[in-house]
Amino acid sequence: MKVVLDDVAKGAALPATSAAFETGRASLARAETEQRPTVLGLIASGRMRPDSGAVTIDGATDFGAMRRRIALIDAPDVSEPAADVTVSGIVAEELMFAGRASHPIAVRRCLRDLGASDHARQTIGTVPPIVRIRLLAELALLRKGVEALVLVSPDRHGGDPVEWWTFARELAGRGIAVLVVAGDASAAAIAAASLVSRMDETDQQTFDEDPGRDDTDDLPDLIVTEPTKEGA
Repeated sequence: MKVVLDDVAKGAALPATSAAFETGRASLARAETEQRPTVLGLIASGRMRPDSGAVTIDGATDFGAMRRRIALIDAPDVSEPAADVTVSGIVAEELMFAGRASHPIAVRRCLRDLGASDHARQTIGTVPPIVRIRLLAELALLRKGVEALVLVSPDRHGGDPVEWWTFARELAGRGIAVLVVAGDASAAAIAAASLVSRMDETDQQTFDEDPGRDDTDDLPDLIVTEPTKEGA
């Protein structure tokens, strides 16, 4: 699967923006302000049509296919769970949406499989950011036909952005298409961490196979997209 957003815009909420994500890769789209990340996430998952620009999935315009195949995760005011709902309650609801058993035993089993048993009685608004993100993403993948995830503003929960970016790359390694919509500060932190990681790997080499090559070109799977117009 490959989804391409080409100069999509939505009134004053989203200036012309381009982005792309595909099976087996994690991509990061930069979006600031309160509304912009959610609007971009809605368009990228086929749940909102842009006023201008083009949106394609595998080269075709098919918003129905996008809605079936792409899950929109934790988008503010749209798909985020209420902060006072317990983790167990969210799991039960998501199991039901996925057409699976949602009784207490099934919920406990699911929590155990996801390594979240210790958080069962906590409200979702109080769990660590990476636990929240991992839980919501894994539950969405239980739904039939879901092949891609659009995760909106994980940085609003705090924590280290490198943690959720590492998780996004893990999902991509499992054959999932992943788009994360986050702010400039998170993008900068992830890029810096990727560069440091690459430099550490280079330092451990016994020799440089190609001294003339710029090794910074090899930063792992960090695809940053951003608005295409001034002032965005």
